[in-house]
Amino acid sequence: MAKKILVIDDDPVGVVLMESRLRRAGYEVLVERNGETGLVRVKADKPDAIVLDIEMPEMNGYTFIIEMKKDESVKNTPVIVQTSHEENRGVFARRGITHYLVKPINFDVLLVKLKEIVGE
Repeated sequence: MAKKILVIDDDPVGVVLMESRLRRAGYEVLVERNGETGLVRVKADKPDAIVLDIEMPEMNGYTFIIEMKKDESVKNTPVIVQTSHEENRGVFARRGITHYLVKPINFDVLLVKLKEIVGE
């Protein structure tokens, strides 16, 4: 059975590219456009990993992580943060997020990280 990846990002072009690439790599892909709906989705669908943008409307990625970590059923779901701000790496590391990609995303690197996190 394919591993389930939840992509939370408000960039429609980036999401289409990521979704296409992840599906070709054999993953089942779920998509949400902001942290608020992403939080509902992670609790409902229990993905194997999350690829999370930080700068989004309604609930940004940082707030999403704080809220997700409060829920015992999903708090250990692996998250790969994607952002254009390299300088925020330490902020996320303190929240237990060790997978951090700087935009523009190198999809080959993303696929390697996902394989490390969720296996084949």
